[in-house]
Amino acid sequence: MENVKRRKYDSPRRRAQAARTRQDIIDAARRLFEENGYVGTTLAAIASEADVVVETIYRSFDGKAGLLEEVIRAAVAGGADRAQVPVMERPAIRAVMEEPDARKKVALHSATQPGIHARSGPLLRALREAAATDENLQQVHERLEGRRLSGMNQYAQDLIGTGQTRNDLSLDDIRDILWTITSIEVHDRLVIQRRWSREDYADWLTDSITRLLLQA
Repeated sequence: MENVKRRKYDSPRRRAQAARTRQDIIDAARRLFEENGYVGTTLAAIASEADVVVETIYRSFDGKAGLLEEVIRAAVAGGADRAQVPVMERPAIRAVMEEPDARKKVALHSATQPGIHARSGPLLRALREAAATDENLQQVHERLEGRRLSGMNQYAQDLIGTGQTRNDLSLDDIRDILWTITSIEVHDRLVIQRRWSREDYADWLTDSITRLLLQA
C-alpha cells in the first residue's frame, strides 16, 4: 500500500500540476513586481493573482526575495520552463557555442541581449532599488551577478577557443570586458536614456566586442 501511495504522489500528473502551479506563481509575481515594485508587492497579492494560498508560495520559494530571484532567472531564460533547462543546452546559447567563427559567434550572442534586457530589465531595476535597504536582496543581486559573471567566463573561454582573440588579453580580461559591456547599466544608458533601438544596441555590441577583443 505504501508503494502504491508513493507512486501516486510521484506521478507525472502531480509533477505536471506542480510545475504549472510554479509557472502561475512566477508569472503572477512578475506582473506585480513590474507594476508595483518589490516593496509594493505582497505575497498575499501574488497568491491571489496566481489563485493559490500563500503557504504554497512559502513551500515553493525561499520567501519573497527568493521568489524575485526565480522570477528574474525565468525572465532571463525566456520563461520558467526554459529556466529549468541548463544554460548550455538552450538553443540560442548552443548556437553561439557551436559557431566556429569568432565574429559570427559575437554577432549571435549580441543578438540575444536586447531580448534578455527587455524581459529582465524592469525586474533588475526593482531589485537594484530595493537591495539598497534589504540585505536579503543584496545577496540575491550578488548571486545573479555571480551567475552572469560565470556565464561571461564561459563565453570568454569559447571565444579564446576560436584562436581569434587578441593575444594581449587574458581570460580574465576578456571575461570582465564582456561582463561590463553586456550589463543592464550599459543597456539602459543607450536604450532607455538615449533611446537607441534594440537593433542599434545589438549592432553596437557586436561592433564594440569585435573591436575590443578580436584580432584585426
